[in-house]
Amino acid sequence: MKSERLVKIAEEFGAPLYVYDSGKIKSQYQRLTNAFSGVKKLRLNYAAKALSNLSILKLLNSFGSGLDTVSIQEVKLGLLAGFAPEKIIYTPNGVSLEEIEEAAALGVQINIDNLSLLEQFGHKHPDIPVCIRINPHVMAGGNSNISVGHIDSKFGISIHQIPHLLRIVELTNMNINGIHMHTGSDILDIDVFLYASEILFETAKNFKNLDFIDFGSGFKVPYKEGDIQTNVEELGKKLTERFNQFCEEYGKDLTLAFEPGKFLVSEAGYFLAKVNVVKQTTSTVFASIDSGFNHLIRPMLYGAKHEIVNISNPKGRERFYSVVGYICETDTFGSNRRISEISEGDVLAFKNAGAYCFTMASNYNSRYRPAEVLWHDGKAILIRKRETFDDILRNQVDTKDLFQPKNQKVAVK
Repeated sequence: MKSERLVKIAEEFGAPLYVYDSGKIKSQYQRLTNAFSGVKKLRLNYAAKALSNLSILKLLNSFGSGLDTVSIQEVKLGLLAGFAPEKIIYTPNGVSLEEIEEAAALGVQINIDNLSLLEQFGHKHPDIPVCIRINPHVMAGGNSNISVGHIDSKFGISIHQIPHLLRIVELTNMNINGIHMHTGSDILDIDVFLYASEILFETAKNFKNLDFIDFGSGFKVPYKEGDIQTNVEELGKKLTERFNQFCEEYGKDLTLAFEPGKFLVSEAGYFLAKVNVVKQTTSTVFASIDSGFNHLIRPMLYGAKHEIVNISNPKGRERFYSVVGYICETDTFGSNRRISEISEGDVLAFKNAGAYCFTMASNYNSRYRPAEVLWHDGKAILIRKRETFDDILRNQVDTKDLFQPKNQKVAVK
């Protein structure tokens, strides 16, 4: 989006503010569907955890997307947004049997990633179709926190536990209708992805009634101009050929499923924040904004590098700044960044703020979470109100007279 448009949106709705471009989300969805157009049955299940605003979910539903969920709350949001239960897959980790049963009662596709719950669920509900999440023991991803398919990961059932898995399925007479994996996020090497896929194909041969194979996601998007990214077109060509070959060997046209999150919404998002103070020290120029890692934690949590631009002065002389927040501890968005000259009151835009940004926001320091706006069909539409002090107090219980200040005697000299 152009700087002038973002400035006007900031003027209308205030800052800090998240803005999402629906057109970019749509083009990314179409890019992925085009890459796998050679597959007879394709299902893109949008990963709700990336950005779970109801309006975004409704937008993806209008494209024909399915939904990937990791909690019962995300399942309920998906149903509220209009997704049919059979188009929602529920892939939790470390939850209770009761939560899995609650999701199953809503009619969504269950995906189980550990042997204990698989056995418990199979004993009680052998007729409910279940997908199994496999850990292929493949290290992939741009950060240790988002690499989830390696041998030390808490996610998935190890490929070395397949014999135990098959025994559970046989003894409970469960209906296994899907196989799933997810190796990590920000995957660049498609050969690593294809290697893991071969492990999934080999595993799938053990199950005779599959409807789909879910290959997860983790496609890397560019974070700056000229940045490297996953070549989904090349992956689509190679995996489509291999998938169709497997379906022929299997004797059935299965559905190829993915669960893209960041790929669909990351580049569509912008985080806008106003500069409160420009502070010169002996070694650095700080641009302090009216936000912090309570609104955008990825730089502090993952070391993520979001491009930062001064949309109030986009053509100004570039200088070096360290952009920091107002939180009561080290709170750095970017160090020594070349940004057009910043004045107090300017609005900065953080790019790639569509995925895992607002959804990870908090009320740390008792600050309000920001508003969200969708740019759709040439209009800026408010899709989440800015929080107020009432929201901070909403679920707190007033203990009234439980604590009374002690009367202190004043010594008179």
